[in-house]
Amino acid sequence: MFRLMRSRRVAREPRLPEGVRIYALGDIHGCADLLRDTFAMVDADLERNPIDRPVEVFLGDYIDRGPQSSRTLDLLIERSRTRETVCLKGNHEAYFLDVLRDPGKVNDWRQFGGLQTLMSYGINPPLNPTAAERTDLVSTLLGLMPSSHLPFLRGLKPSFTCGDFYFVHAGVRPGIPLKEQQESDLLWIRSEFLESNENFGKFIVHGHTPVETPDIRPNRINIDTGAYATGNLTLLSIEGSSMLPILAGAGKGLSGTTS
Repeated sequence: MFRLMRSRRVAREPRLPEGVRIYALGDIHGCADLLRDTFAMVDADLERNPIDRPVEVFLGDYIDRGPQSSRTLDLLIERSRTRETVCLKGNHEAYFLDVLRDPGKVNDWRQFGGLQTLMSYGINPPLNPTAAERTDLVSTLLGLMPSSHLPFLRGLKPSFTCGDFYFVHAGVRPGIPLKEQQESDLLWIRSEFLESNENFGKFIVHGHTPVETPDIRPNRINIDTGAYATGNLTLLSIEGSSMLPILAGAGKGLSGTTS
């Protein structure tokens, strides 16, 4: 089920360059079926309304929590081979890479939904793994990951700018120029950014903090609608100064809390 959201104007009407349309997608969190359905939506829109340069921007948090993290990465990698895509890093991808470097983080990773990611690669970890078992888990995981996954994860970008729009996973630190932002803030920031009315110099498109419906403010839009928990994955189409958020899904999410 696809539901159009009412478009709202924002101050100063940020614009994309002529001939460019961006399709931005919020936090997927292992919901590969929703991702595949959203690809079909984009393809159908482009067939009806072709444009010179369509760009697909993914805002990070592809893994954890949902049931199909491995398949989600497969789909993103496949898509990137035939389309112009920009895949941004989320805090979940950053933590996953930390776990691969330091198996001691495995237990904490479970609190972020890492158990579901391990299971998506065919691993059933023990409930409370010892230090040796954590090392074995990471070794097994590295052995089972398709060869394309690790280079993809390591190549994720912290941000992307096009026209008057700045795309990022979590947000930006108020008072700091965009070119001087710290990656840790781009991946993890919440309240300082969400509570700010500052003009950041660009209109910020982000996810990271789940909202019931896309949250459009004068300086930003949040398109993380908690796909794994709600079954709603938001796609944002931007062309010129027009922004159209679309909720894709049937509202049949998995149980659990979001972050």
